[in-house]
Amino acid sequence: MKEYKYTIEGNKYDVVINEVNDTAATVTVNGEEYKVEWEKPVEEKPVVKVQPVAAKPAAAPAAAAAPAVAPVNVDGHAIKTPLPGVIIDIKVAVGDTVKKGDTVVVLEAMKMENNINADCDGKVTAIHVAKGDTVADGAVLVVI
Repeated sequence: MKEYKYTIEGNKYDVVINEVNDTAATVTVNGEEYKVEWEKPVEEKPVVKVQPVAAKPAAAPAAAAAPAVAPVNVDGHAIKTPLPGVIIDIKVAVGDTVKKGDTVVVLEAMKMENNINADCDGKVTAIHVAKGDTVADGAVLVVI
């Protein structure tokens, strides 16, 4: 049994979850008992699509959790994210020449902006993220 207190649009609710099984629960809301039922979710295999940044439409709202790192073909040196977060700025474009230490991407993680820097000199050959993307730890951001 779990108890919760909610306020929704100024209305207060004391909720007690009494019993939960596979597709139903018995809950008490402000002293009144209800049976809540739901359908079992249909299990679907996830579909992963990798597209070049240029063909990508406007960024969708950030998801609650960072996605798994999808494998990316890399011809060159990959600059990867050291932690999960949201891309808030891309400081380079394909064809730009960068030097070791130049900021290539700005990543927001744990409510802080983190500069992701080039760790070698070279020319940017690919960008695998867009502004607003949520990235997992180890995701390829830029290829030099």
